[in-house]
Amino acid sequence: MRLMLLRHGQTPYNVVGALDTARPGAELTALGQAQARALPGVLRGETISAIHASVLIRTQLTAAPLAEARGLTVGVEEGLEEIVAGDLELRSDRTSIMAYLAVAGAWIHGDLDRTMPGGQNGHEFVGRYDAAIAKIAAARGEQDTAVVVSHGAAIRAWVGIRVPGVGPVEDRWLSNTGLVTLEGDPSAGWTFLQWHSEPLGGTAHPGVTTHDVTGAPVAEATAENRAAH
Repeated sequence: MRLMLLRHGQTPYNVVGALDTARPGAELTALGQAQARALPGVLRGETISAIHASVLIRTQLTAAPLAEARGLTVGVEEGLEEIVAGDLELRSDRTSIMAYLAVAGAWIHGDLDRTMPGGQNGHEFVGRYDAAIAKIAAARGEQDTAVVVSHGAAIRAWVGIRVPGVGPVEDRWLSNTGLVTLEGDPSAGWTFLQWHSEPLGGTAHPGVTTHDVTGAPVAEATAENRAAH
């Protein structure tokens, strides 16, 4: 099957560079809503069998226009949510951002024992994300395509851990409504097809992505955060 991992549209916390990972999470900004509305047109050439979203409201709001256009119901799945920030929740200072990204980076490089301050370790994160993807895949055939609306750090970490041939995901942008496309299944493994860094609805003005700490490359996220604080 094809698996299209789509990051949600922009939220107010993306604009200010804060770690928003708790439930239910923020809704979309006006730009985020526009990004969501653009998805049906941008993906009109894709044959989509199913649309899923995480338990955080921003992914469901992002998925809604596409689901309505396709006559599909958004399947809300536990396990697809963002990497939990724990004690760093809603923090935007450079030290907290660097700590969050450092733990996610350690997981990508194989140190799943590292624990987010007040949060999960890498084994727990990968386990719950694996389980959600496996549930989605079990309901689909080999020729099906599933769109999964998830989160910037979670998509990058899971892809970096589970998918060979992607390269250093910490150095890649994944803007709001950016897309990573894979092919395969949980048993045979996943093949990397495409990393679409920019918003599917078109390039966002740099001023609205400046402090997007879970979508920017690690070096840029920490540099921009330092400049802002």
